[in-house]
Amino acid sequence: MSKKEVTELICATDAGREGELIFRLVYQKCNCKKPVKRLWISSLEDSAILKGMAELENSQKYDSLYDAALCRAKADWLIGINASRLFSCLYHKTLNVGRVMTPTLAFLTEREKEINNFQKQKFYQVEIDCGNFCAISEKIESKTDAEKLKQKCLGKTAVVQSVEQKQKTEKPPKLYDLTTLQREANKIYGYTAQQTLEYLQSLYEKKLATYPRTDSNYITEDMKNSITELIDIIIKKIDIEVTTQNIENIVDGSKVSDHHALLPTKSIQTANLSELPAGERNILKLLVYRLLIAVDEVYCYAETNILLGCEGTIFKANAKNILQKGWKNILEAFQKTLREKTKKENEMILPDLQQNQQIKGVKSSIKEGITAPPKHFTEDTLLLAMENASAEDFKQIENAEKKGLGTPATRAGIIEKLIKCGFAERNQKQILPTQKGFELIEVVPQTIKSAKLTAIWESKLKDIENNNISSQNFMQEIETMLSELIKSYENSDFVKDISTEKEIIGKCPRCGRPVYEGQKNYYCSGYKDNPPCHFVLWKDNLFFTSKRKTFTKQLAIEFLNKGRVKMTELYSEKKDRYYNATVVMQYTGEKYVSFKLEFPIKDKKIEKEM
Repeated sequence: MSKKEVTELICATDAGREGELIFRLVYQKCNCKKPVKRLWISSLEDSAILKGMAELENSQKYDSLYDAALCRAKADWLIGINASRLFSCLYHKTLNVGRVMTPTLAFLTEREKEINNFQKQKFYQVEIDCGNFCAISEKIESKTDAEKLKQKCLGKTAVVQSVEQKQKTEKPPKLYDLTTLQREANKIYGYTAQQTLEYLQSLYEKKLATYPRTDSNYITEDMKNSITELIDIIIKKIDIEVTTQNIENIVDGSKVSDHHALLPTKSIQTANLSELPAGERNILKLLVYRLLIAVDEVYCYAETNILLGCEGTIFKANAKNILQKGWKNILEAFQKTLREKTKKENEMILPDLQQNQQIKGVKSSIKEGITAPPKHFTEDTLLLAMENASAEDFKQIENAEKKGLGTPATRAGIIEKLIKCGFAERNQKQILPTQKGFELIEVVPQTIKSAKLTAIWESKLKDIENNNISSQNFMQEIETMLSELIKSYENSDFVKDISTEKEIIGKCPRCGRPVYEGQKNYYCSGYKDNPPCHFVLWKDNLFFTSKRKTFTKQLAIEFLNKGRVKMTELYSEKKDRYYNATVVMQYTGEKYVSFKLEFPIKDKKIEKEM
């Protein structure tokens, strides 16, 4: 920027709010005064780049976009530092508060309350056997009533009330954006959102995948030809039969924001994919098969619904007959590459029945069931909740184009921060709120723990972009909101009592006293005694960080209780690959703890390679 021969600059960052902010901050920090042109493209096809370079615009056109981006960053910063300090001082413990993080935590705590308050109830249904098909009643609360209906229908005549036949289609799923890829990788492989992002980033740096942090599911019109070439490369590379290439399915430039959808690149043609680490190979496989699926034919099936009347009660029967498998052929090919067994769709053909037709001498039986509580959040479902957060509020608020909490680029980091700060924890595939998380949500006001704040912000940030309101007015509103929030807690009587009792996560293997969780470690409560106990497990333990694992509270609990934990996807720096092993805690009674790996006999070769 400072070279004399440089007369002007081109801002070629992402074509969006955050891309504009990144360039302007660098430009200002360098104290640069030279004129700037703006390159505004979402596609990296040669034709798009050449067109964009031929149509460079004066950067002043994007001043309001920069203002909106800076307001968003400042407002998040102000809320984070002020609200976090306010509640931490009030309750004498570190309580991190954020516009995105706190509503996400609220999802976890609300779901946990729903599960804890859920009352399981048995229900019963009566099924009638009509010979070559069965029909079932609505749910019945009383077993006695179900038994009465069963006896009442036994051997009687059922009459066809109605027959409804519909032909339905399911379009192929769209290409992946980052969030949908993270959800799918969590569901299929159990990867965390952060792991998926890291694998994808590595593939991007190896030129095997396109830019990771995208919220688009489509490509631009100028990419059609290159996508056709890419599909031909994939077909040869994975040796799969593909009969259809409906490229139009995935083309819509109006729905491409800063970056187009996630794709593999043509570089896979010459790459030795078997040499990739397992995680990267699996993510690339998802990208490859999703592209083939997205350009395939629709899935078509016939659905038949029949209502039968028997002794004054309505019974239902339905069937699904596949007419065209379409994109599900490719999906089945992908599922065959997985170790786990996958469910196949059950087809059932109902007989050709007419209205008022009688079926005599039906048999009857009772089926018993039990109502199920809501499920705990997994990384998959939490990402979905974040993506769709406060969807109704976004619809009602004018100009709020974006929706959800965070962005595809930040959601993984938000989940990891909740865990790192001790507000949530991973328990196998589930993400659960901790006691500290419940305490935080209990004390923060609704305005901060609701996703509605984000919807309101998005509307106003859009107004700043469109020069309808000034950035100064927006920031004044933020400062006023924070001032009122802080003043509302001046009366100490308003402060709620929250638990200060520390959670015991296990017994110290040295002295048997309780072990607590600290900010940076898990420590023995006897550290102040005479003589003191210095047993400690550090969260940033090099053994785990080198294997790209977080030393979570759940891991500490298992090590303290069992001394060993079976772990998956441990990273080997030496071989640049991932493996599974049992990690054993070794403690000799000294201050420091060490860990070692144990492998099954069949995996001894892997152990040597590590």
